[in-house]
Amino acid sequence: MLMDKMKLPFGQPLADAYIERKDPELEKLFGYHPLEPQHWRGRLDYLHGSVASRADSQQTAAALRAFQEPFGLSDASARNLELLANGAPVIVGGQQAVLWTGPLMILYKAVTIIQAASAASRELGVPVVPVFWIAGEDHDWDEASMAQLPSAGPDPELKTLSLRRPAGPATSVSRVRLEPTELQQALDGLEAALADSPRKPAQLRELRAAAGSCCTLTELFAAMLNVLFGESGLLLADADDSRLRATEGPMFRRLVESSEQLAQAYAESTRKVGELGYKAQAEAAEDAANLFLFTDGPKAGERLLLQRSGSRFRDRRGLISLSREELLTLAEANPERLSNNVLTRPLMQDFLFPVLSTVLGPGEIAYWAQTGAAFAALGMQMPIITPRLSATLLEPHADKSLREFSLSLQQVLGGLDDLKRELLDERGAAEIRRVFEKSLDAMRDVYRPALELAASVERGLEELGRTNWERIAREASYMESKALQSLEARERILLDRIAALELSAAPGRKPQERVLASVYFLNRYGRDWLDALLNEPYEPCSGHRVLRL
Repeated sequence: MLMDKMKLPFGQPLADAYIERKDPELEKLFGYHPLEPQHWRGRLDYLHGSVASRADSQQTAAALRAFQEPFGLSDASARNLELLANGAPVIVGGQQAVLWTGPLMILYKAVTIIQAASAASRELGVPVVPVFWIAGEDHDWDEASMAQLPSAGPDPELKTLSLRRPAGPATSVSRVRLEPTELQQALDGLEAALADSPRKPAQLRELRAAAGSCCTLTELFAAMLNVLFGESGLLLADADDSRLRATEGPMFRRLVESSEQLAQAYAESTRKVGELGYKAQAEAAEDAANLFLFTDGPKAGERLLLQRSGSRFRDRRGLISLSREELLTLAEANPERLSNNVLTRPLMQDFLFPVLSTVLGPGEIAYWAQTGAAFAALGMQMPIITPRLSATLLEPHADKSLREFSLSLQQVLGGLDDLKRELLDERGAAEIRRVFEKSLDAMRDVYRPALELAASVERGLEELGRTNWERIAREASYMESKALQSLEARERILLDRIAALELSAAPGRKPQERVLASVYFLNRYGRDWLDALLNEPYEPCSGHRVLRL
C-alpha cells in the first residue's frame, strides 16, 4: 500500500489560512498553533495551573467508563480512563453520531486524535489521552441517519442508506430510541448495498451483534468506533449522556450568568473574522443565549434554542419563557435539561477535560475562530487547534484511470466533463456535429431560394415557410442527438470508467472523505488502510494523504 502526500487545501478559506499560517492577524484569534513546539509546553503549563476551574476528573472519567464499558473496554482504554481520572491532559475531537460511522473524515478525525495524543506524550514526557466527543446532543436526524456509498451493481452510482426517524419530538440523536426491528432493517439494507467480499460475512455478523445491544444511533456509532479504535485506547464521550451532564451544572450556571457578556464576546470575535476578510461560519446574534433547553410537559424532550429577551430566556416559538433565576436553578438541579450550541460547546468541553488540543475539521476551525473572546471572558484560554487528517483512498480502478488519462486528483475534483467531451470528440462526436452542421447549412442554402420564391407569390407563405424550415431543422437536430447517443452507447465502457473514477475519488465533485461511508472501504479492502494511517508518523498540518489501495 503506497502513501503519497500532496497539497490539497480544504477549500475553507479561514481554515486553509490558519493551517498554512498565511495570516498572522488571523492566528491571533486562536492564540496557539500546533506547529509551535513551545505552544504545547505553554498549554500544558496552563492546564496544570487551572485544575480548580474544571470538573472533577474522577467524575468525568467515571461517566466515560460507564458509557463505554458496555461496548467492551480494551486494556488500553482502561489504562487511559485511569490516566484521565488522575488528571492527564487530553487530545479531543468529535462529530455527531452518524449511521455506520458516516463518511471517511470521521475516522480520519479519530486517527488524528490518537496520533496527536501519542506524539504529544512523547514530546512532553507526560501521558496524553485521546478522547472522541460524540455530539449526541445534536438533533439533525437527517444528517445523522444517512450513509452514502458506491452501488454494488455494474452501473456506477451513489447509493444513499438511511434510517427512518421514529415518531416523537425533535430531540437529540442520543434520546431517540430505536426499535430492534428498525436496526435490523437498516442492516438488511446495508447488506444489500455492500458488494460481496471475503470480509462481508464477518463484518455483518459484527454489526448485527453490536446492533442487538444498541438502543440509539449514538450507541451504534460508539460501538463501531470502539471496535475500530478500542485497541488504540480511544475513549468515547457522549455529550448528551446523563452521567456526563450531571457534572456540567457549574459550567451551565456560568454560561447563564455570563450570557450577555458571552454574546457580546462572540459578536466581537465574529466582527474581527469579518474585518480580516473571512466569512463567519456560525451566527452570533447579540440576543442569543447560545444554549438549548429540553422541554418537559406534553412535548417532553424537544430541543429548543434559547434567546435572551429582556431579563428572560425564551425560544423563538414562544413555547418557553424562564427568568434568569429559574434558568440558574435548572442548571444546578437539572443540568440534563440543558444543551450547548456550537459556540458554547468548546467552553463546556474545556470545563470537562484538561484539553491540550482539540482536533477539528475545516468548518469547525472556522467557527472556533469566533470563540476566542468568549474563552477570555470566562478567564479561560482556547486550546491548541489541530487540523484533522485529510486523505483520499485510491481504489485500484481509480488509480489505473488516473494514470491512463493522465489526470490529477485536483482535476477529478473539478469535474471531468471536458475529458468526456474530448474523448467522445476523438471517437467521432466532433465529426458527427461537423457533418450535421455542414448538412444543415447546405439544406438552408438550398431551401432559401424556394422560400423566397414562395413568399414572392404570396406574402403569407413566408411565415409558413419559416415554420416549415424550423421543423426540418428540429428533425435534423433530433437525428444528430440520436447519432451522438448511439456513439455514447458504443463508448459506454469508457464513459463508465470515467464515471466510476469520479464516484470513487470525488463523488459529486466533493472530496471523497466528506461523502463516502467508511463501511464501504472496510468491506471491500479490510482495515489495512486504516492501520496504515494510524501507523504513519504524525505531522500536524502535513497536507493531504493519498493511499493507493
